[in-house]
Amino acid sequence: MSLSAAEDDSASEIHIPADIDWHMLDKSKFFFLGAALFSGVSAALYPIVVLKTRQQVLSTQVSCFNMSLSIMRYEGFRGFYRGFGTSLMGTIPARALYMAALEVTKSSVGTATVTLGFSDSTATTIANAAAGLTSAMAAQLVWTPIDVVSQRLMVQGCQHSSNKNLVPNVSSCRYSNGLDAFRKILVADGPRGLYRGFGISILTYAPSNAVWWASYSVASRLIWGGVGCYMSKKDESDGGGGGCSGYRPNSKAVVAVQGLSAAMASGVSAIITMPLDTIKTRLQVLDGEENGQRRPLTILQTVRNLVKEGGMAACYRGLGPRWASMSMSATTMITTYEFLKRLSTKNQERLTSS
Repeated sequence: MSLSAAEDDSASEIHIPADIDWHMLDKSKFFFLGAALFSGVSAALYPIVVLKTRQQVLSTQVSCFNMSLSIMRYEGFRGFYRGFGTSLMGTIPARALYMAALEVTKSSVGTATVTLGFSDSTATTIANAAAGLTSAMAAQLVWTPIDVVSQRLMVQGCQHSSNKNLVPNVSSCRYSNGLDAFRKILVADGPRGLYRGFGISILTYAPSNAVWWASYSVASRLIWGGVGCYMSKKDESDGGGGGCSGYRPNSKAVVAVQGLSAAMASGVSAIITMPLDTIKTRLQVLDGEENGQRRPLTILQTVRNLVKEGGMAACYRGLGPRWASMSMSATTMITTYEFLKRLSTKNQERLTSS
């Protein structure tokens, strides 16, 4: 795959490593290596997710620094990994669904859009957006119950910390582990309890993923275009003329561009979908009180509570950790993902020669 940097004949071309389609992958290797690699990524970023979740359910703003000190003081280092076992168990099947839906959709939609006459760059953006949408919807079938259980375990520690009075509606039910939480939620609320917030999760993650993958495609193309223009001007200043065979970036340059593109896409996606994510988290974790009985909050009640607590600013509590989490997760995810695809190709010789 090559990217032209300018319109004239003397333009420098960037020869980016060829993209890998679904049919080129060894599926068993792809899913096995993917489970191992993404489990490691999840473990590294989990403490940030805990901070974000607790900030979203608090009735007032608490800084990440103060919250981290509170967790260390009252719960120790283990407090940063509340619910991690449950989350990890769900990550493996959810990631498998996500990656399968992503690659199948990207391949089929990309082929269809090119056939319809779209340019390669437009077809890639459309295919990435469609793939992000469908993969998020597929993964939520597994992720929503895992989210409900793991998030309840995450905020359970608030009742032991200095923030306990700031979370008045957190469930009073005590959970010893993920399996215990799963059983008690199922007994108390039935299957609907495990899928609390499923609709808002779809509304949050489907557009978020669509925006992320489309933004990633555009950002990547813009960055490589800038690199190409720089290389073209450098060739001209060095007297290279039109005989340049093109710029072939090494693996470090490719990873750097992928990481920067992922961070830019994460910023756009986090800002657009943050209010929906805050509503989703509260729906899955907090309860309301009616006639002396605790009941799940509705979306309208959740929005009203947020407006009372601070208006639009309350919807953006936890934006810093979420943006940091999304950026680091996306950067490691996309570089790991591309690395994983190259490890899982059926024909390594064909790949290295392209």
